[in-house]
Amino acid sequence: MQQQNTGRVDRRAVAAATVTVVLWASAFVSIRSAGAEYGPGALALGRLLSGTVVLGALWLIRREGLPPRAAWPGIVTAGVLWFGAYMVALNWGEQLVDAGTAALVVNIGPILIALLGGWLLKEGISSRLVIGMAVSFAGAAVVGLSMSGEGRASVGGVLLCLVAAITYAAGVVSQKPALRHASALQFTTFACAIGALACLPFSGQLISQAADAPAGATLNMVYLGVFPTAIAFTTWGYALARTSAGKMGATTYAVPALVVGMSWLFLGEVPGLVTLAGGLLCLAGVAVSRSTGRRVPPEPDIPHESAPGLIDAHTRD
Repeated sequence: MQQQNTGRVDRRAVAAATVTVVLWASAFVSIRSAGAEYGPGALALGRLLSGTVVLGALWLIRREGLPPRAAWPGIVTAGVLWFGAYMVALNWGEQLVDAGTAALVVNIGPILIALLGGWLLKEGISSRLVIGMAVSFAGAAVVGLSMSGEGRASVGGVLLCLVAAITYAAGVVSQKPALRHASALQFTTFACAIGALACLPFSGQLISQAADAPAGATLNMVYLGVFPTAIAFTTWGYALARTSAGKMGATTYAVPALVVGMSWLFLGEVPGLVTLAGGLLCLAGVAVSRSTGRRVPPEPDIPHESAPGLIDAHTRD
């Protein structure tokens, strides 16, 4: 597995992370449509089944084989927590609180990823990452508060969004070491399948609701499985294998800004100036957190003057 390069920016990894962020942002628009017709568990199961079919086909075509044994603890953990529990909790929470409150609470996830990554994965936490995340979280808070409805947020809904944030962070931190042994496609394929297995208790609900749901809602559910799940989770794994979990988590702070733009474009929801300002703060924080700063060139090797017996090889005839 390719190791992260601290000296250069991996442009393919940046491109993969960009694809992930855009597709994850689009998921909020699709969830709004599909969630009106499908329950939280049924929507999660339908999404995961769609994703597993696509990922399984790609896995067979590429003939990547089964992941090594060392990767399975991370795959199982992420499959149950991130692909399973996270999706159910988020779908359920968004039915009980407004979108702004949900976005604000779930955005605790990247902070937890940075803290857990620095502690468990020994990645450390740079000052730029801390500053960038603080700026982005402030932007997410502005977006969330500006989009909040007038009604009171359900305590149960807030707790469900908090569960979503915790399971999201745990899934990412368990994924990072697994990617040292398995490819992004191997990881995503089997984690998605495990998440679908964990959601099988909702199969009866999915079947009954699919019979009555309009075609648009079902298509949105399939879209969630193919693009924000199968494609976006794979590109996420590719990028995560080449950078730190903390930086990848901070990258997702671009999602609220993109959601504002997509809601404006596809749903006709014109954002206010405060919302736009919050979105710009999110993007600015991401730029700061992913910057590397100015590199100091290494000093040239010079023979030590106190060792006259040592002669520079380049000066010999």
